[in-house]
Amino acid sequence: MSLSITFELQEPDLDYFRQIMAKTQGAVSSLNQQQILAASKKLAQDVDGKVPEFMASRILKLQQLVALVEDKEWDLTDEETAEVLSALAYFAKPEDLISDHVPVLGFLDDAIMIELVAQSLADDIQAYDEFCKFRAAEIARRGAETSPSKADWLETKKQELFLWMRRRRAERRSGGGGGFRSIFRPGG
Repeated sequence: MSLSITFELQEPDLDYFRQIMAKTQGAVSSLNQQQILAASKKLAQDVDGKVPEFMASRILKLQQLVALVEDKEWDLTDEETAEVLSALAYFAKPEDLISDHVPVLGFLDDAIMIELVAQSLADDIQAYDEFCKFRAAEIARRGAETSPSKADWLETKKQELFLWMRRRRAERRSGGGGGFRSIFRPGG
């Protein structure tokens, strides 16, 4: 038999967690990148296979954020790295709102914080996920010795956007819509 409990956090509730996150960032400001990442990895390792699905799915997001920072081919700027580390700072704090020793519920505060972090960094996570898919496809296509970079991915994305833009432009013109015609023609 299982029991399902659902709850919804309203904006004031989320503000409470955001305030705790801000306080935590100040409290762990003396920690370096390795310490913050190690604490996040430790949380993921400590809960591996021992928590309900609501937490397990969020641990995957936490692991993805750690990978995002550690991935040399993704090549975050110092500012981007600092933003992610700042978001992960909560997990470097030794004490939680709810002690992790409380079965099942001990990770509830961690799950909420991971979800807040994942929401605030959703664009970063999505871009990194797309990069990882691109890298895997390139390695499958060109071989294991290849090492696609963020620059390669960005160039490929740019080319995809140009192709899309040109195809849309051609479709509009062939549909009889006429539209804008440039007076600036190459070689003319």
